[in-house]
Amino acid sequence: MTPATPHLSESARAASAHESRFRIDAPINPARTARIVALDARAAAVARRLAARTWAGARFYTAVSTETLHRLDGTPVPLDGVIARTDVVVVLATEDRGHRVAAAIGGICRRRGITTAGVVLGEGYEAGDAVAALRPYARVLLRSADEGDVVELLTALRV
Repeated sequence: MTPATPHLSESARAASAHESRFRIDAPINPARTARIVALDARAAAVARRLAARTWAGARFYTAVSTETLHRLDGTPVPLDGVIARTDVVVVLATEDRGHRVAAAIGGICRRRGITTAGVVLGEGYEAGDAVAALRPYARVLLRSADEGDVVELLTALRV
């Protein structure tokens, strides 16, 4: 009788020295260039609080028009230029005032294959038009009364 040949399980084989050369030990890199755009004054206050945290590659802006954003320091920048060099755009809204900018951002992101997420903050959800403007474009559309949900979303997106 011949001795039984040991059969290693997939887990045991994957842990072997032979297979370890295929293992990727580097940590997952964060998103390279995330842009967070606040569409109104209350959303801008949230963006300022978020910007005070440590993020890997996030840049924060406030909406001015369908063509221009402002950095949080007030410096104007062209919307198209901001989105041209990004991987993910997160739009923050608390009211409808910025719905045209939301639609412009969504359209640019769709054409360029950039992931778009929208967060509508508030209890009364006074941003129905903003939600409607984002709905066709956003892969994630979150309505929440909790600002902490924005932190969780940005963390999940590896911003």
